[in-house]
Amino acid sequence: MSTEASLPILKPADFASDQDVRWCPGCGDYSILAQMKKVLAGLGMPREKLVFVSGIGCSSRFPYYMNTYGFHSIHGRAPAVASGVKISRPDLNVWVITGDGDALSIGGNHLIHAIRRNLDINIVLFNNRIYGLTKGQYSPTSPLGKVTKSTPMGSVDNPLHPISIAIGCEATFVARTIDVNVKHLSETLRRAAAHRGTAFVEVYQNCNVFNDGAYNYATDRDTKTDTTIELEHGKPLIFGKGRDKGIRLNGLDPEVVELGKGITEDDLLFHDEKSPEPSLAYLLSRMSYPDFPEPIGVFRAVDRPRYDTLANEQIEQARQTKGPGDLAKLFHAGDTWTVDAEAHHNQEMAHEEDKPTSPVEQLIETDRIGSLELKDCLPVPPDMKIEAVLQLLVENAVGCVLVVEDDEVIGIFSERDALMKLNTDFAKLGDRPVSEFMTPRPQTLTEKDKIAFALHRMDVGGFRHVPITREGKAWHILSVRDILSYISDRLVGS
Repeated sequence: MSTEASLPILKPADFASDQDVRWCPGCGDYSILAQMKKVLAGLGMPREKLVFVSGIGCSSRFPYYMNTYGFHSIHGRAPAVASGVKISRPDLNVWVITGDGDALSIGGNHLIHAIRRNLDINIVLFNNRIYGLTKGQYSPTSPLGKVTKSTPMGSVDNPLHPISIAIGCEATFVARTIDVNVKHLSETLRRAAAHRGTAFVEVYQNCNVFNDGAYNYATDRDTKTDTTIELEHGKPLIFGKGRDKGIRLNGLDPEVVELGKGITEDDLLFHDEKSPEPSLAYLLSRMSYPDFPEPIGVFRAVDRPRYDTLANEQIEQARQTKGPGDLAKLFHAGDTWTVDAEAHHNQEMAHEEDKPTSPVEQLIETDRIGSLELKDCLPVPPDMKIEAVLQLLVENAVGCVLVVEDDEVIGIFSERDALMKLNTDFAKLGDRPVSEFMTPRPQTLTEKDKIAFALHRMDVGGFRHVPITREGKAWHILSVRDILSYISDRLVGS
């Protein structure tokens, strides 16, 4: 792969994949895709450092159309997948592409936690206020009274406001833009890419098949100057064709005023995207048409510690103080306890005393493992090569070997392990040690355990062979075949 130093200058076309783009003709997604390619071309970043993660929906086809790494994940879980990518590979530039249905219904929980943690990822939410992929049901952002296939009498759900949710989670970067306002869209995506922390961008996107014209008020040339207001840091909130209207605070409530007649720009609300207190940004997020012009632009852009950075710092600190991790030790660490298997078994059997039993049940519930004629175990060291172990199985006509170290059973290797773990790659794996393919720390039994208990253990664990120990050392191997032969001999003999 090319290094960043030798990477040629990339053009938007370099980020187009070889897949046919399949959105409905006229869909707003085309515009978002085009502007994303332009923004990425200006980042000067190699394509192998870019990752797009999506959930389910029309928007979630996005990774297929980008010539970068991508992950088309599970419905609503794109933020969770992206979090894992970013924490494990902090050098990557990670984008989450989602929709109002994907992110705010089944994915709502994942979305808010990704935002509050302030991971260094970019979340772009396409909001068309409808379920497009499933053919026109109402979504979490559909307005009250919206008539759709799933709400023929009008929606009675109060809609969610994505920007309000993001700011409520104290997102460090929050912005809104519109699919057809390509200059504004491009600049908003560029700023999101430059932000360090969670960048949340809502894009008003038109679904011209199932919800056409949802944002006409914000896109029509004759109305958009009166129905939208562009946020600019440090500047007053002014809008209107003649820029003769503004927003000021009346106590804690915003109100629309006309400039002149004693009202100047100094009386208006000035936008501060860098304020550490999110209250003002949240107030702006509640302004909506037709009562107010809807804000577009950056609501909030602040700096705060990032989850992925802090998590990796803790990992590095743990490595320095405690050394490299050991997954096997972790699995067997913490609170442990010993269960008296025989006492537990006898207690269970006591509850069954009043039930009629068959001769087989009577036999296995009374006789112990020591009654069986068992084969001696075949111990092998953990470093013995697989090829030699398989030869032992054949020569001794046994179904398994015990892997023993310092008289302690540390693993078992059976015919099933040979079939399942070696598969067709035996030629490549024959000189590998058996310890790599054994089942580690197998459950063991003693000759005093009841046959019924042995069968129970085998059934629960899915085992065909169980080591039998005497005084803590490997002694015999018990197989299902041994038990069946014993039962058959006893019943025929009786």
